[in-house]
Amino acid sequence: MAKFGFCAIGGSGMSALAQVLKYKNNDVVGSDRSFDQQKDEKNKKSLQDIGIKIYPQDGSMLDSSVSVLYASTAVEDTIPDIKRAKELNIPIKHRSDLLEEIFSSHTYNIAVGGTSGKSTVTAMIGYILDNTKKSPLVINGALLKNYENKPGIPNVILNNGEYCVIEADESDGSIEKYTPYISIINNISLDHKSIDELQTLFKNFALRSKHGVVFNKDCKNSHILENLTPNTLSFSIKDKNANFYASNIKAIPEGTLYTFNNHEYKLNLIGKFNVANAMCAVACCSLLGISPSDSCKILETFLGTKRRLEVLGSKNNITIIDDFAHNPDKVNASMSALKSYSGRLIIMFQPHGFSPMRMMGKEIIDSFSSHMSKDDILLIPEIFFAGGTVKRDISSKDLVAHAKSHNTNALFFETRDELKQYILKIATQNDRIILMGARDNSITDMGYEILEKL
Repeated sequence: MAKFGFCAIGGSGMSALAQVLKYKNNDVVGSDRSFDQQKDEKNKKSLQDIGIKIYPQDGSMLDSSVSVLYASTAVEDTIPDIKRAKELNIPIKHRSDLLEEIFSSHTYNIAVGGTSGKSTVTAMIGYILDNTKKSPLVINGALLKNYENKPGIPNVILNNGEYCVIEADESDGSIEKYTPYISIINNISLDHKSIDELQTLFKNFALRSKHGVVFNKDCKNSHILENLTPNTLSFSIKDKNANFYASNIKAIPEGTLYTFNNHEYKLNLIGKFNVANAMCAVACCSLLGISPSDSCKILETFLGTKRRLEVLGSKNNITIIDDFAHNPDKVNASMSALKSYSGRLIIMFQPHGFSPMRMMGKEIIDSFSSHMSKDDILLIPEIFFAGGTVKRDISSKDLVAHAKSHNTNALFFETRDELKQYILKIATQNDRIILMGARDNSITDMGYEILEKL
């Protein structure tokens, strides 16, 4: 039995991989600064419950018995675990190296790429494969609501079959490591890189596929993928000439109805973009021999992923919604879904990182402004800063000023606590309070705090 260490094991990508290695009967140990700060206690306990030993992030988890230390990109060389690994000559590998190793060991490996919707599409494909007895290994960046009652953190579906489904991340370039059986490009829009860079990245990703490619015909930046390989399928909610086309999309209180191949189906998710995600998953599974009608039927019991327009609860006829949106495309999709229902929106957007806000902050605000009515309110706390030596030459005040130039009702807050008090003061019946932002579990905690005090 080999022994592996994980530095920053609490992260969604790292915790998923740690669980996969544990499932394969390895000895797994880990540390995380958030655990040391008494944060994410639920995730810590979930890992401990499946036999993963958690140590303080002080180097103490490492000794000569550890074969490899896996670290995320967020980990600095100054961290004691990294220093200790170097002292003991323990190889230090990146998270994506392990993901590629696991991925390439499967015959039917599916990599889900694209700027937005990766987690949901990965979860949908995994759920279809699991329900058609294909025994898939699924490694996700989000928590899968259908698997919340299983031991561990529900960002994986653990099986020993020949199928593997993963999210392929373009932000750190790790997508270039994968040679998939099926490549999926859900969309191409502004996020971590320029459109030109992304188009090159995704085109090469598609060309490396061994069996087939699935792409979004509704995304103008994805048209470079059309007819790129012999086995390329398109999906759409706008163009009936796509291989997989959904129409008659209707918002209902508990989700969305849509028509595909002259049959009406229901999703337990809101938003037209989720119907597009479903078409993407159905197209992919058709390349694996699963009938599209079977896939659509299975997705009627799919519950979605956490923090993707997730309703945390309602009180006094006020609803709290938690959402991961953090780039222009995701904000646009979420706002479009939210505006398909009535009621004022009180939106908190937590900007994450100075570089991303410098690159796309104005475009994010444009996405909000294009959907907001005069009654809706956008509340923005200061940019989340994780530490380091980045240039801090932009503030949320700049984002608010840009919003106001569009006549959008926007307010700046120095702290989230002040913002929370403001929400509690103004919230009234039929309001929907949406908390948006990435990579920050405390946003969800804030949602439950507001719910409790309404």
